[in-house]
Amino acid sequence: MQLVQIFTSLLLAAFAGYIGAWYFGAIEGNFALLLFLATVVTGAYWLAERLYFLPRRRKAALAIEQAAEARRAELDRQGIARNDIDVGEARTKVLAQPWWLDWTAGLFPVIAAVFLLRSFLFEPFKIPSGSMIPTLLVGDLILVNKFAYGIRLPVLNTKVTEGHAPQRGDVMVFRYPPQPNLDYIKRVVGLPGDEVAYLNKRLTINGKVVPTEAVPDFFDEEATRYSKQFQEQLGSHTHKLLNNDDVPAFVQGASNFAYRDNCRYSVEGVVCKVPQGHYFMMGDNRDNSLDSRYWGFVPDANIVGKAFFVWMNFGNWKRIGGFQ
Repeated sequence: MQLVQIFTSLLLAAFAGYIGAWYFGAIEGNFALLLFLATVVTGAYWLAERLYFLPRRRKAALAIEQAAEARRAELDRQGIARNDIDVGEARTKVLAQPWWLDWTAGLFPVIAAVFLLRSFLFEPFKIPSGSMIPTLLVGDLILVNKFAYGIRLPVLNTKVTEGHAPQRGDVMVFRYPPQPNLDYIKRVVGLPGDEVAYLNKRLTINGKVVPTEAVPDFFDEEATRYSKQFQEQLGSHTHKLLNNDDVPAFVQGASNFAYRDNCRYSVEGVVCKVPQGHYFMMGDNRDNSLDSRYWGFVPDANIVGKAFFVWMNFGNWKRIGGFQ
C-alpha cells in the first residue's frame, strides 16, 4: 500500500509539473491529450477502488465489528458488567477513502463527464483577438458544436461519423495549420474546388461577386473609434464585416504554405483555387485578420467544430446569444 501511495504522489506531481510548465510557457501543452490521460488514469484508480481497495476496507470494518461482538459475548459469558462497546469511530476511519484515492478515483466521474462533453458534444472557447469583430468580440466565451461536421476521436482526431460538410458562411474553429496545437476561429469563405478572389476588398467566389451592402459604422469601444461596416450574404448566412480604408488591399507577408501555387498575389489582393479536402477561411474584421490569405488553406483533418453561441462575456452580458 505504501508503494501505491508513493507512485500516486509521483503521478500527481507529474501532472502538476506538466500543467505548470505549460502555464509558464516552458512547453507547448496539449489539453486534449492531458484530459484523455487524466480520464484513463483516474478511471483505472476508480476501478481499483471499486474492485479492490473498497472491498478490503469493508472487510476490515467487518472484522472490527465482529471482534467487538465477540468481546461483548465474552464479557457477558463471564458476567462482567460492561458499557456498550462503540466501534463507530474506528469503523468510519477504516472505511474512509485515503487522500490518494480521493484525488484520483474520487475525481473520475467529473473528469470523465468533462472529457465526454468536450470531446463529442460541445467545447468552450474564449475569443482572444479582434479578427472576428463585429460578429465576435474579444472576451466572448463561445460554444463549439463538436458533432456538426462529424464526430472525431479525441487526440487521434480520426472522424468516426460523417455529419455534414462545412458550408460557406459557417463560423468554424480549427487547428491553425502552421501550428496545429493552436485553435483558430474564422469564417468559411471557400469550399473545396472554389475559386476565391479578394481584390480591392471585394469578395468574389467562382466569378460571382458576394452581395454586400453598407450599414452604419461600427464603434469599437476598446479602440474608441468607428470602422466602416458592411452586411454580406455568404451562402445562407447574413453577417456583418469591417473594412478599413487606410489599409492597402495587397497581402503582405504571405508564407510558403501548402498549395501556395493555387494562389495568385497582386497589388489588388489575392485569387486562390481551393484544393479538394481544404477550406479558405477569412475573419470578419477583414483588414485585421491573419487568415487563409496569409497562411493558406485549412485541411479537413484540422476541423474542430462549428461555433454557434456566445454563452458569456463578463464585460457585456448583452453579448449572450447565438450568432451567424
